[in-house]
Amino acid sequence: MTGKKPESENGSALSARTAARLAAVQALYQMDLAGTDLNDVIEEFISQRMSNEPSEELPDSDEDAASHVDLSGADKQFFSDVLRAVLRRQREIDPLIDDQLATGWRLVRVDSILRATLRAGVCELLERPDVPVRVVINEYINVARYFFSEDEPRVVNGVLDKIARKVRAAEFEGKR
Repeated sequence: MTGKKPESENGSALSARTAARLAAVQALYQMDLAGTDLNDVIEEFISQRMSNEPSEELPDSDEDAASHVDLSGADKQFFSDVLRAVLRRQREIDPLIDDQLATGWRLVRVDSILRATLRAGVCELLERPDVPVRVVINEYINVARYFFSEDEPRVVNGVLDKIARKVRAAEFEGKR
């Protein structure tokens, strides 16, 4: 069996950027847990996980299924840009997320995949004015759905929406 082809809810293949976002979250997770170097993780993902060679490994569980998605169609430059920007701006990103979490919760207490998803989403809000706010939020809600089936996608929605209203308020003016 080969790796699962990324698909949208209607069964069509995901865009190159969506696959890149999914890969970026996986890479951030790997870097967070294993302490992998940025350049090493970029090289690993591009040469192995984003190559045209589908994985022959089967996922151990449904939760592990997202790590075996075929990422060969991912936008490699977009993937690298998101990773580099998250690391470059992490000291700015983490406090923005912390401020939106429930009282008593800190980003370090959040699940590692959820933390990676939020960091990548906030990074895009800060770094990519060419991508509309609604697209960023919807994309990362969908990324969260690859890993979670409960409340986490709603957390991503709430946190990214609140941060977007602060950092890109102009996109919300006149839309009420």
